[in-house]
Amino acid sequence: QVQLVESGGGSVQAGGSLRLSCVASRYIGSSNCMGWFRQAPGKERVGVATIYRNNGDTYYADSVKGRFTISQDSAKNTVYLQLNSLIPEDTAMYSCAAGLCTSGDNWFEYQYWGQGTQVTVSS
Repeated sequence: QVQLVESGGGSVQAGGSLRLSCVASRYIGSSNCMGWFRQAPGKERVGVATIYRNNGDTYYADSVKGRFTISQDSAKNTVYLQLNSLIPEDTAMYSCAAGLCTSGDNWFEYQYWGQGTQVTVSS
């Protein structure tokens, strides 16, 4: 069984930055993509960023384009999410997932989820 463990969340003021990390307990041979999702209180979980493990292609939600960057370190089984120019609307629980994607940010199977890390942005 694979475990995904997120870290790096916290409380920041608007305009600040955070770097989230998601470490997999072992290499995930069955997944071709990993990504970050977020869920704000009272709202549905939505995708934030996706990265393809084989070629590093990345995709972002419109709301975070130009501010967030997803990256990976395959040797460390780790995916990162750099959050810059944070705004209060970015406040949410951020979770990472590993799974299967078809193209772009289209996921058709979520295989593993982390428990999440909280990001709170104050104005």
